[in-house]
Amino acid sequence: MTPTATGLAPESTRIRGDERHPGTGPIATGSHLPAIEVRGPLRERYDEILTPEALGFLAELHDRFAGRRHDRLADRMRRRYEIGNGHDPRFRDDTARIRDDASWRVAGAGPGLEDRRVEITGPTDPKMTINALNSGAKVWLADQEDATSPTWRNVIEGQLSLFDAIRGQLSFTSAEGKRYEVTATETPTIVMRPRGWHLVEEHLGFTDRSGRTLAASGSLVDFGLYAFHNAHRLIENGAGPYFYIAKLESSEEAKLWDDVFSFTERRLGIAHGTIRATVLIETLPAAFEMEEILYELRDHCAGLNAGRWDYIFSIIKNYRGRGARFVLPDRSEVTMTVPFMRAYTELLVKTCHKRGAFAIGGMSAFIPNRRDPEVTERAFEKVAADKKREAGDGFDGTWVAHPDLIPVARAEFDAVLGDRPNQLDRQRDDVEVTAAQLIDVHIGRPITAAGVHGNVSVAIRYMEAWLRGLGAVAIDNLMEDAATAEISRSQVWQWIHQDRSTEEGTRITREYIEELIAQVLGEVERRDGDRFDDAAEVFRDVALGAEFPSFLTLGAYSRFLVER
Repeated sequence: MTPTATGLAPESTRIRGDERHPGTGPIATGSHLPAIEVRGPLRERYDEILTPEALGFLAELHDRFAGRRHDRLADRMRRRYEIGNGHDPRFRDDTARIRDDASWRVAGAGPGLEDRRVEITGPTDPKMTINALNSGAKVWLADQEDATSPTWRNVIEGQLSLFDAIRGQLSFTSAEGKRYEVTATETPTIVMRPRGWHLVEEHLGFTDRSGRTLAASGSLVDFGLYAFHNAHRLIENGAGPYFYIAKLESSEEAKLWDDVFSFTERRLGIAHGTIRATVLIETLPAAFEMEEILYELRDHCAGLNAGRWDYIFSIIKNYRGRGARFVLPDRSEVTMTVPFMRAYTELLVKTCHKRGAFAIGGMSAFIPNRRDPEVTERAFEKVAADKKREAGDGFDGTWVAHPDLIPVARAEFDAVLGDRPNQLDRQRDDVEVTAAQLIDVHIGRPITAAGVHGNVSVAIRYMEAWLRGLGAVAIDNLMEDAATAEISRSQVWQWIHQDRSTEEGTRITREYIEELIAQVLGEVERRDGDRFDDAAEVFRDVALGAEFPSFLTLGAYSRFLVER
């Protein structure tokens, strides 16, 4: 769809916030009615997702919650500034009453979420959707966030894939003529992950009551379209509208989501508490507010997940300027067994089980290669060890990124769980974690030349794929997504600004990294239409600049993925 000269789409695609189902009551009056404008092109079947009713619902969500979203994002900036200036995070005094009150519990598992021992993650394109539904996992994390490059096609066509899958009508034929269909008699329960609060959807504009038009919230768009179209059908199918919530940094952000859920339930005419959320604890501030996050979401909460890769990135981001003692070594050395990661994950299990919430483990990045038995065997060994540790620590389930890893992970959880669906009864009273342990990131390993080169290579190769619309990419037999790329680029930025040197004695400077960028561009296989030059420019922006962009995808999205 081509915008008009005013920058607004034609009137037929501007949906007012009062165009709603009858009986929901009036919204506050103002000089302008809130509206959603479609700025992106309307391709085949997009009108099935971007219906007037669905867009009206998005306008209502934005009218009620967009302002609070901006407030919460301002809180993030303020908190990051405080940590950067020497004020370490701590367990909050003003919410101690919540932690001290032993009586409250979360809603827990909804129908279809009682057994979550193995969950498969992945993007929502038709082929990956079908593969996930045929995988044999208990749960599929249908990812519109870090495993999806947020192109307009991916955003809307991902919604179409989910729409069709939930109605049993999804099929896909590849360019080579291979047909994919859902053949499993039992498919995983779908838990959809919308984008985080920080991301926008430029192809939809929200006009507020003052007449100002801004890009829509990626979170509200992803959540709103999925819930509006599918909530009732999911309930009819014996499950419900379930969500993974990413990038939370505070209980206030959790409260915002809880209010979104409650409003949606009222608006769609479903019972309060039908929506269930599993929150990823993947930021350092959130690790200090796990109980408060559960409390604010208690009527809608199923559990917490240990989002390990973003958690490492969050630590680097918050402590990037605080001196040498907060500098991490090679990415490969920051494993789940180092003390600060053990403290974080054990606290998560204890917190969850204390409140009746599931504790879901994270993603091991190792993946098999069906053409290389040695790589596959090594991946199986690494993943088995990772899942054995998680099951032994008390986690109720875990993530994998490849169908071949499901039996490996399931075997480790079966060995601990047996026929039980979870181990919520394991309270982990033996765990005591202090604030100091959560931020003691000393590992005692060096930065190596290979580690620096690896970070530059992975970040550029991942961003090249992301710019082509791929959000989850196998690189050097590891599954990379936006979170792992964030670690790579943020480490480079920190190493430069903290004047670090490699074990071999080379100072890590901008000039050194420029040499590595040139080396990587010479190593990769170039093809017509590749995006390596653009990817290198993105990497320079987010790793070599004087300022540290809070997320590497923000500028790249606006510059390269928006269809103008």
